[in-house]
Amino acid sequence: MVALPAGKVEAFVRKPDTGIIAVLLYGPDRGLVRERADKLARMVVDDLSDPFRVVELTVSDLLSDTARLSDEMAALSMIGGRRVIRVRSATNDLTNVFTSALQSPVANALTIAEAGELRKGAKLRSLFEGAETAAALPCYSDSPREIGDVVRESLAAFGLEAERDALEYLSTHLGNDRMVTRREIEKLAAYMGEERVVRRAEAVACVGDSTSLSLDDLAFAVGSGNHAAMARTLDRLEREGTAAVSILRAVQQHFVRLHQAAGAIQGGASTDQALARLRPQPHFSRKDMMRRQVEGWPPGRLATALHLLLDAELDCKSTGMPDRTICGRVLLQITEAGRRSRV
Repeated sequence: MVALPAGKVEAFVRKPDTGIIAVLLYGPDRGLVRERADKLARMVVDDLSDPFRVVELTVSDLLSDTARLSDEMAALSMIGGRRVIRVRSATNDLTNVFTSALQSPVANALTIAEAGELRKGAKLRSLFEGAETAAALPCYSDSPREIGDVVRESLAAFGLEAERDALEYLSTHLGNDRMVTRREIEKLAAYMGEERVVRRAEAVACVGDSTSLSLDDLAFAVGSGNHAAMARTLDRLEREGTAAVSILRAVQQHFVRLHQAAGAIQGGASTDQALARLRPQPHFSRKDMMRRQVEGWPPGRLATALHLLLDAELDCKSTGMPDRTICGRVLLQITEAGRRSRV
């Protein structure tokens, strides 16, 4: 089966192709990988703890017995019904094991493999993309619009809705990992008690955002042309495991806000008026820095920076280059432009 583009993955998860016997879910968003794996498994088995219809195998299980996966795929359930085989933390080391299993003439189970980031051309990913009875599903960090949809959906499950400012705050401070987003919303629901409408104050008080603060630090360092602060913060985020795409999107969002403010100034607004129109408004501790960046960056240069960031995100998803290299290179380029834009 051909590789599914990211935009068609959710539709496949809701209604998998009946001819598919094995699915590989991979990408930097481990929470999204797990969530989609659970959804696929529940399309086959209602109770994922059922020992007769669900089996979990480790990488070491399969490497120590290379025929184990083929045997499990062919085995029948003692109580009837199709089975699910789950393989966590799959790596390229399992390529030969899956190659043999996918050639098996009998498959009475859906095999679901979960992996981290697999670059284009990786052996395991290529196998699933090229096999007629397999599918490879990328799981990248949610886009800003998708984050908003996930937040609204998660709140609605608890009978909650959010005011606009609260939704913007939650969408900005969540989204690096789908599972973390769900947990934070669950924590917020417990915090709300009997209240049904989430306001910004409750969102700020409840939802942790240490990574988001670092992302904000990085975005402001790039916009200010501060090479030392940019390099220091980027290194910290990478050591914490923050995905390159998440880093790029955080900086994109900052430059979108700068571009919006610059557009308002071109329309006749003062700098303070332009900043006041932003939603959410800049934190008071960042307002002076935001003002300097709005006044220092020409609109045309802001547009160029946004194009560079969007191209870098696309490169992370479509080329074989290391994500960190792509991310670091474009941030260095834009930071240098920020240094030249300082007033």
